[in-house]
Amino acid sequence: QVQLVESGGGLVQAGGSLGLSCAASGIIFSIKTMGWYRQAPGKQRELVAAITSGGRTDYADSVKGRFTISRDNTKNMVYLQMNSLKPEDTAVYHCNFYPALLAGGYWGQGTQVTVSS
Repeated sequence: QVQLVESGGGLVQAGGSLGLSCAASGIIFSIKTMGWYRQAPGKQRELVAAITSGGRTDYADSVKGRFTISRDNTKNMVYLQMNSLKPEDTAVYHCNFYPALLAGGYWGQGTQVTVSS
């Protein structure tokens, strides 16, 4: 049974940085493409970044050049380093498989990121 636990969110001023972590268990993590998603109030959840088992990455246009996704297959961890944060980055951030439907509807509790102007 998959379990994903996100951490590292918080309140930061615009222009600041935060690092998110996601601990995965119950899956063969190393072979999975993983993604970070976010959902802002009143908006649909969106994919922010993804990373393949081999480390190839892709980003939403809105975060390119500011966010970096990485993973440690030995620790079953995936990370998201967020720099130059903007108020529009405010959202609950989740990690999950990519595509997320592979998790069968499962989502962890997420971690809140709030960027003040």
